[in-house]
Amino acid sequence: MEAPAILVIEDDTDILNLVAWHLETEEYRVIKSADGSQGLETAISELPDLIVLDLMLPGMDGLSVCRTLKQNQKTRDIPVIMLTAKGEEVDRIVGFELGADDYMVKPFSPRELMLRIRAVLNRSSGTEPAGAATLLHHREMTVDAENYRAFIDKQPLHLTLTEFHLLLELLNNKGRVRSRDQLLDRVWGYQFEGYHRTVDTHIRRLRQKIGPYADDIETVRGVGYRFKDE
Repeated sequence: MEAPAILVIEDDTDILNLVAWHLETEEYRVIKSADGSQGLETAISELPDLIVLDLMLPGMDGLSVCRTLKQNQKTRDIPVIMLTAKGEEVDRIVGFELGADDYMVKPFSPRELMLRIRAVLNRSSGTEPAGAATLLHHREMTVDAENYRAFIDKQPLHLTLTEFHLLLELLNNKGRVRSRDQLLDRVWGYQFEGYHRTVDTHIRRLRQKIGPYADDIETVRGVGYRFKDE
């Protein structure tokens, strides 16, 4: 089985080489780019399994690269981890709104980055927990866990990988409260201090995308979220 291909788009040579070295140590296949425009072209031509994306890039900034990737049918399902010095909460929210699956702030721990890459790739591997339903229904919503598709009134929902797994986790536990820690563990595959707001941001984005069923995701104050039982 061929090793997953990771595209790293980063203009700082030292960081680019550091990330590439750790990825190669983990036996990933690494594709490198130091320019936003070139990185976008490489993503479209190579279709990597995951992209590590800096935001402040020559040629085209990382937010524009991410936006274009998510608008392109060929690349919109490729997971993106943003790796940037821009660490304000608003920057994180914008990144997630554009479809990033994760967001890391420089300076960063290479070990933590590898953990997050593995977690995101595991989410895209198609592995579902034992006993989990592969086809779920909620009124006119259908979620096909095996094929990573979701529909409302037979119209497809364009969800990021993380949004899809978040919806799946809530539906599989319909009527039960899922704490933010539980969601981080089950959907993201890890927990780090300060990441509860990551859950909130993704819930807000998911509500926007499921439109008429937005209110079926209930906020349980001080705890987490619950998908209404019918």
